[in-house]
Amino acid sequence: MTINDLRKEYHRDLIQQVIRFGEKKGVIFPNFADGDSKASVCFAKGIVKRIGCNTENTENISGQTTGDLFESITRLFLEKSFNLLQHIRPGSWLYHMQSPISNYDQYEHLAYLDEIIKKDKTLASTLRGDYIIKPDIILSRLPLLDNEINVHKKVIVGNEIATLNPLRKENNNEQSKQILMASISCKWTIRSDRSQNTRTEALNLIRNRKGNLPHIMAVTAEPLPTRIAAIALGTGDLDCTYHFALNELIESVKESENEDQLDMLNMMVDGRRLRDISDLPFDLAI
Repeated sequence: MTINDLRKEYHRDLIQQVIRFGEKKGVIFPNFADGDSKASVCFAKGIVKRIGCNTENTENISGQTTGDLFESITRLFLEKSFNLLQHIRPGSWLYHMQSPISNYDQYEHLAYLDEIIKKDKTLASTLRGDYIIKPDIILSRLPLLDNEINVHKKVIVGNEIATLNPLRKENNNEQSKQILMASISCKWTIRSDRSQNTRTEALNLIRNRKGNLPHIMAVTAEPLPTRIAAIALGTGDLDCTYHFALNELIESVKESENEDQLDMLNMMVDGRRLRDISDLPFDLAI
C-alpha cells in the first residue's frame, strides 16, 4: 500500500459516504460547492470528475453528518498514511477526534484553570474564555519507558538526568499524559462566518501551551481559492492548509481559464500556504 493508494481510497470513501449532489435553478452541483457561485460549481464539478465520481448521488445528509464523516475519513487516511512513515518518525502514535486539549501534557493546566474559574464568579467575568477546545483530529504520542529509550543496551538515561521532560514516563509515573503532536481542523467548506474559529483555535493552542507547540493544520474540500485564502494566507497561526484534492483543483481551475482564481491558487501554493492531503503525513514527520 502506497500513499497514492491511500489517497485514492480516501477519495473513494468520500465519494461513497460524503459527496452528494443538489440542484439550484436547474444547476446540479456537489455539496462542497456554493450553488450561488458559478466558479465554485465549476471547480467542484471538475474535482469530482477527476477523482472518479461517476454518479450523482442525491441522498440527503445533514451538514453536521457531512462534517463528522469528513473528519472521520480524514482521520483514517492520516492514521494509515502516517503509519507508513514509522521508519522516518518512530513512536507510539494515537489518533483522537474531538478530544479536549486538557487531556494532553502541554495543556493539562487548563483543566485546573477551568475549575478555578467555575468556582469564582469574579474570575469568570474577567478570564472566562474557551480555553479547553476540542480539535477535530488530534495526533498524540505516548511517553516512553526508560527501557524503551535504552533499548540498545546503552544507558542513555538514568534517574539523575532529564528528570523534567514529558517524554520520559518515569518523570510522571502513572500521572504521565500523552503529548499533543498535531491539531487538525477539518472544514468541508469555508464560509466567511465559519473560517475565523480555525484561527481562534490555533491562537488558543499557541498562547496557552506549556511545552512544545504541536503542529496546527487545517484540511478542507472548499473548491474556491479565494475562500481557501481566508484560512490559508498569513503566517503564524497555522502551519499549513491542506486540500483534499489539490492536484484536481489546480487542473479544474486551469481548465476554467479563471485568471483571478488561478492567481490566488498559485499564490497560496507557491507561497507554501496550501498543499495536497498527501503532503500532510510527510509534514507530520518533520
